[in-house]
Amino acid sequence: MRILSTIFDFCIELSKDALASFRSWSIPKKVIVIGLVALFIVATVCIDAPPLAQLQQWAHDLGSVFPLVFALLYIIITQFPIPRTLLTLSSGILFGPLLGCIVALSSTMLSAALSLFIVRSFLGEWIAPRLQHPAVYSINERLKTRGWLPIISLRMIAGIPFSIMNYAAALTSVPLVTFALATLLGSAPGTITTVLLAHSLTGDTNPYYLVIVVSFAIIGCTILVLDSKRKVKSPE
Repeated sequence: MRILSTIFDFCIELSKDALASFRSWSIPKKVIVIGLVALFIVATVCIDAPPLAQLQQWAHDLGSVFPLVFALLYIIITQFPIPRTLLTLSSGILFGPLLGCIVALSSTMLSAALSLFIVRSFLGEWIAPRLQHPAVYSINERLKTRGWLPIISLRMIAGIPFSIMNYAAALTSVPLVTFALATLLGSAPGTITTVLLAHSLTGDTNPYYLVIVVSFAIIGCTILVLDSKRKVKSPE
């Protein structure tokens, strides 16, 4: 209960600080920010992964450059809180196991890095001094000093939204390169399994793919729990 209370207090303080910062802005800056937020919401509602039939038509029309176009589309769409599962499945169906895994994993890593860079560019300086709060200090220090382990663990848990985790990580001090590489490694098991599952839909379906996904989620949770038990240096 004490931990929940501390986190709640931090969220209240953060909300008050955000409101105070917003009020101090000039009118043009307020209009721009409100416009960007509105645009983000509209894009989230309106943008969706293209249907497979459309992707197949583009693949036919564009030929050898289509994997690059698909990767760019993957990166752009996953900047928004839109599940990437359909795009990953499409990778397996469109490109087969090997190229499908390469396209999906490279797009996943680049998308995560881009999201972190964008969010941190807008909010990094504002959030930095607030990360000394007791509610988030230990989490931030863990991500800053050994962020690869919790990031890999969280990425292995399929139920955690990809884009939301990108936004949250951007508000911490986890290094960009660490975050990108940990995303690649942690996303690899689930992404490869999804691509193989999609490819199997064109032939024989293997029921063990679901077992693999669940197993990786359990491994990710276990690593995360073990890492959370390691002590972090207290703020000075």
